[in-house]
Amino acid sequence: MSEFASGNEELTLPKATVQKIISEVLPSELTFSKEARDVVIECCIEFIMILSDQSNEIAEKDAKKTIASDHVIGALRELGFPEYIEPIEKVLVEHKEAQKGRERKSNKFQNSGFTEEELLRQQEELFRQSRSRLQNQKGDGVKGEE
Repeated sequence: MSEFASGNEELTLPKATVQKIISEVLPSELTFSKEARDVVIECCIEFIMILSDQSNEIAEKDAKKTIASDHVIGALRELGFPEYIEPIEKVLVEHKEAQKGRERKSNKFQNSGFTEEELLRQQEELFRQSRSRLQNQKGDGVKGEE
């Protein structure tokens, strides 16, 4: 397969997912053989390995131990895939926005000043009060109908 894969490693992509993507891209009157799908998977793996290797080299030049999105974008540029950069940057911005929302939600509870047990007790008390109000409303409704 690739110079990047070691003898014992089985590098692959989910065949069903690749087949689904191929089916979405191809016109409905065309078919795609399993052998062709397997070749596409091999090419994708090769691309990912080359991109990872180039990204790693860029990270090492920056004296970084972790590959960041900037390293991947730089690798795409160096490998001659500038058309991928804009869509990737768009997805990256969306991802960062989603992460901010998650952080805000988790910080809301962390910054409340209550322990998890106290928050659970408060939640249980609110549920109890809500059930009590609901039962009282049902009781009032039954009396009014008599």
